[in-house]
Amino acid sequence: MDTIASLFSFITTPVSWVIVQFHKVYGAIFGADTGWAWGLSIVSLVILIRICLIPLFVKQIKATRAMQTLQPEMKKIQERYKNDKQRQSEEMMKLYKESGTNPLSSCLPILAQSPFFFALYHVLNGIATGKTIGVINDTLLASARKAHIFGAPLAAKFTDGSGKVAQLGASLTDVRVVTAVMIVLMSASQFYTQRQLMTKNVDTTVKTPFMQQQKMLMYVFPVMFAVFGINFPVGVLVYWLTTNVWTMGQQMYVIHNNPTPGSKAQAAYLERLSKHVTHHGKIRRRSEKTIVKAIVAKGRDRNEFERKFINALNKAGLAAQPDGTVVKSEVTAVATAEDGTTTVTGAAAPKRQQPKRQSKAQRQSGGAKPAGGSEPETSSPSLDKADEPQDAKPAGAAKKAAQQPGGGTRSRAQSGQRKGPQRPKSPSKK
Repeated sequence: MDTIASLFSFITTPVSWVIVQFHKVYGAIFGADTGWAWGLSIVSLVILIRICLIPLFVKQIKATRAMQTLQPEMKKIQERYKNDKQRQSEEMMKLYKESGTNPLSSCLPILAQSPFFFALYHVLNGIATGKTIGVINDTLLASARKAHIFGAPLAAKFTDGSGKVAQLGASLTDVRVVTAVMIVLMSASQFYTQRQLMTKNVDTTVKTPFMQQQKMLMYVFPVMFAVFGINFPVGVLVYWLTTNVWTMGQQMYVIHNNPTPGSKAQAAYLERLSKHVTHHGKIRRRSEKTIVKAIVAKGRDRNEFERKFINALNKAGLAAQPDGTVVKSEVTAVATAEDGTTTVTGAAAPKRQQPKRQSKAQRQSGGAKPAGGSEPETSSPSLDKADEPQDAKPAGAAKKAAQQPGGGTRSRAQSGQRKGPQRPKSPSKK
């Protein structure tokens, strides 16, 4: 163990130095030998490491979403070359290269934390065995061995016997209870984090093996933490519990403000954004502009939630722009003139107007007078009274027929009679 620790001294020395610096600060507040001073030093170490890993976390989110986008294409390749594993691997690598996606990017935060976890484990193991490591000298070693968190020493484990626990100045019951509670909390936080990811921030429109793999990990990881947790010192359990809580909070922030397209979290986010934009008429945050810009760029490829968002903006008289901003829609914009009248700008062409209804005199005379004032010819010059039909009805009967609903010239006018002079009809012959 000493040989391994010496080989990794390049990481154990910085980790022990950071812990000692935090211990000086908290020791001045709570006391140098208290569990609060050493426990908060470990918590502060975790927070510092996670802040430094934020860029890797952003890459992890992008890589995970890129992998979700490629799942349909990956499934097609698996089905096409299911009998040729080598060709399948080549096509997968080609797909990753063309899309600029690296499957290992989603594991970067875990891989980056591993050296710090390894170094902290050896530091706490040295405290448990009474050996100095890194910058922790004999004085700091004695202070750390006296530190207890809720009655459990920092270097105690769940599997330790009563004799070893007694050397650290604690009882076996206290150590078992504290470590068991911390292991349960650690596993529960891991399960909730993974479940939150699967139920809220996964594209539900795509059913792929990737989703089945994530569901399996949702149950496997908590079990792994529970099994290996019984062999971790209390200080390491504090480290992992703090890491899980940080990851859970960080993921909740990402889901709330930058959800995965097509997920339930995106539906809730776009609904909140729609209410805010329609109320204020603008977008205030840069992250919101980035999301709106991506939605506009998709065009017809928008999902159901994105189409509802665009339609809600249109109903409110707003239009999303390619740069991510929102402006008043030209189709429904109303301009107010100086005289107080309102006009619709940018509206569609006006509807075709229906012809004006003719008066009774115009219908009887065959149409309205033209603009020049001359009477239109309503009959042919060669037509005279002698050519009239023998059975023509008298004027009174014609007037009565015109007054009847659906009969005479009135019915013809209502059925779409053309405006203006009418061509006379030739008399009927019996």
